[in-house]
Amino acid sequence: MSQKSKKLVLAGNPNVGKSVLFSQLTGARVVISNYPGTTVEFTRGQLRAEEETWEVLDAPGTYSLEPTCRAEEVAANLVSSADVVVNVVDATNLERNLYLTSQLLEVGVPLIVVLNLIDEAAQKGVKLNVSRLQRLLGVPVIPTVAISGQGLPELVAALPQARAGAGEKRSPEERWIWIGSIVEQVQQVTRRRQTWLEALELASIRPLTGLPLAAIGLYLTFKVIIGCGGWLEDLLESYFFEPFYLPLLQSLGRLLGDGFWHGLLIGNLQNGQIHLEESMGLLSTGVYAVFGIVLPYLVMFYLALGFLEDCGYLPRLAVMSDRMMHRLGLHGFAIIPTLLGFGCNVPAVLAARNLESRRERVIVSAMLAVAVPCAAQMSMIIGLVGRHGGSYLGVILAMLFLIWVVIGLFLDRVLPGYTPSMIVEIPPYRWPSLKAQSQKLFMRLQHFLTEALPFIFGGILLINLLHLVGVIDLLSGALAPLFRGLLGLPKEAVSTLLVGFLRKDVAVAMLLPLGLTAKQFVVGATVLATYFPCAAAFAVLIKELGVRDMALVAGIMLTLSTAAGTTLNLLLETVLPPPYLAAFLLGLAVVLIAFCGGSSDRREDRKFSLTKERGI
Repeated sequence: MSQKSKKLVLAGNPNVGKSVLFSQLTGARVVISNYPGTTVEFTRGQLRAEEETWEVLDAPGTYSLEPTCRAEEVAANLVSSADVVVNVVDATNLERNLYLTSQLLEVGVPLIVVLNLIDEAAQKGVKLNVSRLQRLLGVPVIPTVAISGQGLPELVAALPQARAGAGEKRSPEERWIWIGSIVEQVQQVTRRRQTWLEALELASIRPLTGLPLAAIGLYLTFKVIIGCGGWLEDLLESYFFEPFYLPLLQSLGRLLGDGFWHGLLIGNLQNGQIHLEESMGLLSTGVYAVFGIVLPYLVMFYLALGFLEDCGYLPRLAVMSDRMMHRLGLHGFAIIPTLLGFGCNVPAVLAARNLESRRERVIVSAMLAVAVPCAAQMSMIIGLVGRHGGSYLGVILAMLFLIWVVIGLFLDRVLPGYTPSMIVEIPPYRWPSLKAQSQKLFMRLQHFLTEALPFIFGGILLINLLHLVGVIDLLSGALAPLFRGLLGLPKEAVSTLLVGFLRKDVAVAMLLPLGLTAKQFVVGATVLATYFPCAAAFAVLIKELGVRDMALVAGIMLTLSTAAGTTLNLLLETVLPPPYLAAFLLGLAVVLIAFCGGSSDRREDRKFSLTKERGI
């Protein structure tokens, strides 16, 4: 006879090991969900313990049950609906973590305290009396090392023993006095020497050493991602698409014959053959673009992102970039979706959900869509434009950086609201768990395939239908004068712009047969990089931002793309040679950041001053 599963919520501060503990308890039976009415995500899974089934929820990290943002509000709501709360506490920082514990004791929810990272506490000279802490709190306290599984059987066995604490209501001042008394009775700290890893932790957040370390680390990360992503792409093409999938499509094409369905599903034949990149059919280019090109780089980016998250480096990178990002209307954590965009804009836009406000999500999404080319497109630009010399490539990169800065400055001023200061927990460096990494990769890929894939195929289907009914040809004729007059490109380049809505890298490659000069290559590649994201990213942007905000972003795209192409057409080689133009564009971007940024800082300061004057 089946019985209703009980709800078990993991609650704790950020970076205390909740996600690792969740992975150990639930295995692969996980689902990522949005909390109703929000874009805040949490993870759910199942745990089978003896005769009971538990629904395990990994709540967003929070420092308090008095929420200051939507993520903390979601965490508080999940706690209030739980049958049992497992409060995960960082044993290396007991004093800070016990503030949330004291609130959980006060609300009277059945509670178990997990004292995680006890191995790191011992390495840092922190000795804890677990039995005394359990007596003082009045609820079970289980010491664990989540990454190795130590203490997990004891935690599962203790679930039926969870009980509500007898915590009395306290003011914040009384709560800190109580916490100090607890820590004094259960914790003993001994002096020890600083390790080389702790020295590296400090070096990572000091500007003099942190910036070079960030540059080296990101360079190596992207080299690995692009190299391994290309290897996976070649592997899929050699062992799946070429020997199996392509012959299957050819057989299907012969069965369909010529006509509407052949054009829609298979696309155009190239010299009588199906070309997976250029045929533009739903089952040819559509399937190949998602699984043959996007997915290999996506896997590598998610692996790299998971490693950087779990080893403790991403919060340090956010701290190092916070000053610059804040001047563009964002805070340091916006650097994470920006970096993801260099792999693929689709997961980057999805990652922007983690930013605190809709205002920040719109700014980041616009910057991603216009000025951050994906790895496949960037590789094509490097291959085609780079053959004319590195200075021409430098012009494109400098223009993209300038556009990225201009979008941030503009939207920071026109969108209401302000950028909050970044308060971030900086965990110690630690080696990630292979099991947790695999679990995180599986969840993110599952999330991408279930949420983004329908929109990607829907966008590709729409473009193919427009092509089949002749709308694409009509637009090509209408835009030809613009291309010749402002951009200095032949009318044949119009088709590449339209194809770019499906695949940017394919569109860049289609510039090659046009016999363009180096200057025209630079203009064409820049316009293709900035005018619109591919159909996959465009569909996800509409889903995330809505039609109104996406219309704003689209207007910015078209304006800046046309302006950038026209500027390069007028200045490159005619006024300035490539090295000088690249230096000028880069210098202009730096000047804009230095002297025009920071309006959100002023709004935040003004809001704080008004609040202080009113005594709020």
